[in-house]
Amino acid sequence: MSDAQPPRQAIRTLQARKRIALIAHDGKKMEMLEWATHWKDTLSQHELIGTGTTSERLKTALGLEVEGLMSGPLGGDQQIGARIAEQRLDVLIFFWDPFSPQPHDPDVKALLRLAALWNVPVACNAASADFLLSSPYLSETYDMSIPDAAAWAQARTV
Repeated sequence: MSDAQPPRQAIRTLQARKRIALIAHDGKKMEMLEWATHWKDTLSQHELIGTGTTSERLKTALGLEVEGLMSGPLGGDQQIGARIAEQRLDVLIFFWDPFSPQPHDPDVKALLRLAALWNVPVACNAASADFLLSSPYLSETYDMSIPDAAAWAQARTV
């Protein structure tokens, strides 16, 4: 096989109401809560998904509807990654802590790899999350290029 990467020939249309994942390492949970408080009205217009404690804290502190998945180290990062691969997630906001080693670093790397592969917008801190949430594309339909997985799989079987 000569082509190691799937071509970006497929188009995926994101709906105006986005599916947004919210994740924060322990050392960044307070920062996530402060950020989400600022963006509460905007976030309330979208479908929110979060891992473990982050989703519970957002629900409790802000009264937002957040679908809670497992804690990151227990598989929550992989659950988010699966949604990306299934094209059931539109935006990833992941406040990761660059000062604390994480026991699930391989899971975090795999999650970020999937987000890059499937062209999912990612914010890793409050500033980048501000840019994402203030974008006019957040509340509009948006066409984006993604890998043509079917064509890539077909080419690999030849």
